[in-house]
Amino acid sequence: MKKLLAILCVVAMAIGISACGSTSDNKAEKTSKDSFKVGICQLVQHPALDEATKGFRDTLGKKLKADGKTVKFDEQNASGDSATCSTIVNQFVSEKSDLIMANATASLQAAVSATKTIPILGTSITDYGSALGVDDWTGVSNANVSGTSDLAPLDKQAEMLQEVFPDAKKVGIIYCSGEPNSKYQATEITKTFEKLGITVKNYTFADSNDVASVTKSACGESDVIYIPTDNTAASCAKAINNVALKEKTPIIAGEEGICSSCGVATLSISYYDLGCATGEMAYDILVNGADISKMEVKYAPKFTKEYNEEICKKLGINIPDGYEKIVAEEE
Repeated sequence: MKKLLAILCVVAMAIGISACGSTSDNKAEKTSKDSFKVGICQLVQHPALDEATKGFRDTLGKKLKADGKTVKFDEQNASGDSATCSTIVNQFVSEKSDLIMANATASLQAAVSATKTIPILGTSITDYGSALGVDDWTGVSNANVSGTSDLAPLDKQAEMLQEVFPDAKKVGIIYCSGEPNSKYQATEITKTFEKLGITVKNYTFADSNDVASVTKSACGESDVIYIPTDNTAASCAKAINNVALKEKTPIIAGEEGICSSCGVATLSISYYDLGCATGEMAYDILVNGADISKMEVKYAPKFTKEYNEEICKKLGINIPDGYEKIVAEEE
């Protein structure tokens, strides 16, 4: 009898261990938590990034409220400084935030360096492979990182430039040398420009101090300027516009925020919608227990051709049909 009881105990333990193992393999377990702390690190104040942050907060807040749950957002802006990004995200880590939303590449890189355990969602990131230093990027990080990308089809942007300026032979690309996503965009779009028979030259600046001089050089040697989704260029868009208008050189921009300040046209996404998609991902992680390491990076669902009426009038440019009008920012 004792031997039988011993055997039954062993069998019961084996079944219990097996059951526990199957539970631990199930990554998507709903949480019983009723409140969350979410840290938001935004690299710089700019309309596009602001909209992404707003979309994220609106979506996550509403979804949690509908479940009877609450969230405390700690939103901080790094004023364009990478070192400040590190300070901000380290604070989030020390305060044991449940999730970090990193808005723009420098914020994402700082967050990745700060924690390997807290879920990190990026937004307004052009290329995650470049941002994370992963050469064979497959769309998932296999780590505590995922998010959304603001990359518009670069080949379509190049084709749009040729559509608006069919006689353009020389394109100058302006971007910040310190932003790997911008370098990636410049490299990729150059391939399409060259296929279209357009000569390309890159003009890079280290920071805001040399934007005006670099823009002047680019304008003097180019028929059209192309600016990718570059955060430093975005924050200096009005300074770029002051030079480009004087030189009468049109600019095609990678996103609406830059275009509204200095561009003629853009193939743009909605950064608010991008932020909303990031908020949906955050909810899935916080409430449904989704495994962030297996979550694919998401892209904007639609793109819109837009033009800046004010700058077009100043340069005497007629935009083809099929473009929606945006309004330049007030001085």
